[in-house]
Amino acid sequence: MNNKKLMIITIIVVVVAVAAIVILTKKINQSDQENVQVEQPNIENQPTLGMEDAPVSIVEFGDYKCPGCKAWTERVFPQLEKDYIKNGDVKLSYVNVLFHGDESFRAALASESVFKQDPEAFWDFHEGLYQAQPATQQHDEKWVTTEKLLEIAKETVPNIDLDQLEKDIEEQGTKAEVSIDEQLVQKHNIESTPSVIVNGVLVKDPFDYEAISNLIEKGLK
Repeated sequence: MNNKKLMIITIIVVVVAVAAIVILTKKINQSDQENVQVEQPNIENQPTLGMEDAPVSIVEFGDYKCPGCKAWTERVFPQLEKDYIKNGDVKLSYVNVLFHGDESFRAALASESVFKQDPEAFWDFHEGLYQAQPATQQHDEKWVTTEKLLEIAKETVPNIDLDQLEKDIEEQGTKAEVSIDEQLVQKHNIESTPSVIVNGVLVKDPFDYEAISNLIEKGLK
């Protein structure tokens, strides 16, 4: 191969590399622009999974009656836990949203009761609630009853005081805690569920794991 051919090949390689970098940078910048800078929610006394001093804080606003929240819990959360929560890089907090009325409220009362009794047990009950949610086409059917919530608790958190749980549901014993969540929803203008905030950035598409991962990596630098 003569010098002229080598030079041409080198120029082509450099041009292709520069073009790739420009395209990648543009894609990242577009992704950043699609997300919205917001105030990071106060997670004091909120159910939180992960190390307390984790450098990246994620807050999920969810509704136990929401099919999208069920899908996020089944599809995005496991990968997030595996990649970032278990190694101490990320902590995840959950805030109740009551977009589906009485059933959302009842489920929130129950989850707050479990959290109040045993913070570590909350996540098993949380997962159990979403697993109990019917298929998407039946999600509007009424299924969040006190009896169903007690049944889920028996299966997922057997050490919980079921009498206290029932009392908290029927007598709204954890209404104050649920009200704090409602205030957070209003303060941060949450309009859809799930809504995911990563270190003060509201992710446009909570199912875009790459976008969430990019924000996490940025927070870890």
